[in-house]
Amino acid sequence: MRIALYTEVFLPKIDGVVTRILRTLEQLEALGHQVVIFAPGKPPLSFAGHTVVPVRSVSFKPWYPEIKVGLPTGRIATHMANFQPDIVHAVNPIWLAAYGVLSARRRDLPLLSSFHTDVPHYTDALGLSLLRHPSENWLRWLHNQSEVNLCTSGPMVERARSVGVRDVDLWPKAVDTAGYHPSRASRSMRERLTGGHPEAPLIVYVGRVSKEKNLDDLVEPIRRLPQARLAIVGSGPHKEQLEREFAGTNTVFTGYMSGEELTEAYASADVFAFPSRSETLGLVALEAFASGVPVVGARAGGIPFVIDDGVTGFLAEPGDADDFTRRLQDLVENPQLRSSMGAAARQEALRYSWRASTNRLVEFYELAVQRHWQRHVPPGPFLKTFGSAEYRALRFTRARNRNS
Repeated sequence: MRIALYTEVFLPKIDGVVTRILRTLEQLEALGHQVVIFAPGKPPLSFAGHTVVPVRSVSFKPWYPEIKVGLPTGRIATHMANFQPDIVHAVNPIWLAAYGVLSARRRDLPLLSSFHTDVPHYTDALGLSLLRHPSENWLRWLHNQSEVNLCTSGPMVERARSVGVRDVDLWPKAVDTAGYHPSRASRSMRERLTGGHPEAPLIVYVGRVSKEKNLDDLVEPIRRLPQARLAIVGSGPHKEQLEREFAGTNTVFTGYMSGEELTEAYASADVFAFPSRSETLGLVALEAFASGVPVVGARAGGIPFVIDDGVTGFLAEPGDADDFTRRLQDLVENPQLRSSMGAAARQEALRYSWRASTNRLVEFYELAVQRHWQRHVPPGPFLKTFGSAEYRALRFTRARNRNS
């Protein structure tokens, strides 16, 4: 299958969405599929044997400088026409991937969209609440152009349906259980993460250091647990403010980590803390599980879809300092409980492979193609203006030949 993938985020940026894309691209290559990736900023020109097309972009300043907003040009359309995809996959359509939605529609191509970030919720967190309803309407319209819409957790499937998104299903979770492993624990890494106190219980967070991650919810708990140490692994626009808020506590900010260094950080922890209230899944929690580390997370978004409360970790009420402190304390003060929960977390992670998740995605691609031609409605006058009649005719003929 030939897949045109439009994404709002890609390398060199690393986050949960990018990680899912990268592992999926590796699996698609191994399964014999071809992908062309349209990505903003300055990505590598290839990944896992697939072509990457860089798209000119601007930084989303001042709210989120790390985010690059792709600016579509005619060059994208040329690449798309030359590639002749069987399907378009729009990852988190907002700006660049929204162009992918429109491009699929005007060329009469099957379309699958995936929902990874609860953007309306983020507008509130970033102080852009006036954009909440317009963004929700925009996302609903974009997703409802697709034959299949995928979310990465059960709660987000329900969230998408509740705002009027149609044809929603679940893209199964997955994690690298070979790269993330309890054996990666390192004495030197623990020294680093605890600020030179490796014997102290170690709580770790990994991810973006941004306002919507609600990391300030950990300030009071770490103050109340003077025997413990907290390491915040990652960086982002909220880092300097958080460093001021955590001043005087046993907290270390490490900045970004990746590769072997990151796997060591996970495995060297005793507990993983995840206070974010806006996660659609929370891949970092699964990576902690794979590393044999129990998770204390907010009872919000997609996190309850990952944590089996009382078995692989604990769920705490969002923003409740007493509840977060109590749950962290249960693990910080009880090594036996940490060990049993960490073992259960590792066993849970072993259930989810990237190959199985990608095979399911390919099934959804095939479903989108089938639905497209079964429900076939030619593009309207507006989209026809920007499309190629010859190209659409070619696609229609190829699809009919596949189904005959």
